[in-house]
Amino acid sequence: MEHVVTKPTPPFSSASGALEVHQIPAWQDNLIWLAVCTKTRQAAAVDGPDAEAVLAYCDRHGLSLTTILNTHTHMDHVGINHDLSRRGQLAGLRVFGPKRKASDVPGLTDPVDDGDHAQLGEVRFEVLLTEGHLDGHVSYVFEDVLFCGDTLFGAGCGKLFDGPPEKMHASLTRLMALDPATRVCCAHEYTEDNLRFAWSVEPDNAALAARIRETWALRARGECSLPSTIGLERATNPFARHASPTIRASVAAAWPDRALDDALSVFAATRALKDRRDYAKQPDDALPLAP
Repeated sequence: MEHVVTKPTPPFSSASGALEVHQIPAWQDNLIWLAVCTKTRQAAAVDGPDAEAVLAYCDRHGLSLTTILNTHTHMDHVGINHDLSRRGQLAGLRVFGPKRKASDVPGLTDPVDDGDHAQLGEVRFEVLLTEGHLDGHVSYVFEDVLFCGDTLFGAGCGKLFDGPPEKMHASLTRLMALDPATRVCCAHEYTEDNLRFAWSVEPDNAALAARIRETWALRARGECSLPSTIGLERATNPFARHASPTIRASVAAAWPDRALDDALSVFAATRALKDRRDYAKQPDDALPLAP
């Protein structure tokens, strides 16, 4: 099947230049991030549904795949582990993954939890527990680069398969506290759909309108909307904007019987409203696409 991204984001470096990040589209909308230590040229694949695209990319670019960084245990994230195992190439790799779901991570060598670290050559990632989408979900941070799996998306957040809302809200609050320049390297190109929902609940947000126009232009060219930044998510992601009076009013109108007394209750109601998918009926001409 053809991926929704036909022109991947070019490689970029972390603030110090110690880490290089490559984007590899896989399946239909998955994004595999390949993290490369610039001193040792060792490479780590962050999740992935299979290994084919990663192995081909490493071969083309002379990179040595030594490490896997798994964020959680959905098959489109640990599928790469299974595929490497079938090919006889998982043994010998260093595999970091969620300690709380260790038995579900094939080839796990380094179970990690909140406050631990993951090593790639001379690059040392900080591990954050970011549950809510799935129990045990972890994210990896180095300098101004965040690999957040399915916790935080461009203008959205992951579905609450395990939840509860308290966990996801706490995870997003923690990620929003990172430096605004931090690049958000999430695992799916879902930004257009998320922006449709965001506009349905906050149509007076000028920063959101600008992001919609920019994203639609990028996607029309086959380019990827990611990585975004923490600063951009703070300004436009409805799941990080519980203080917005407009979002509060929109959610209250959708759920008149819900108490919206605090940030958590607004978040939970906002997530439930997205899951209801009323916004999907909104035509493109309702979006601020004209300059």
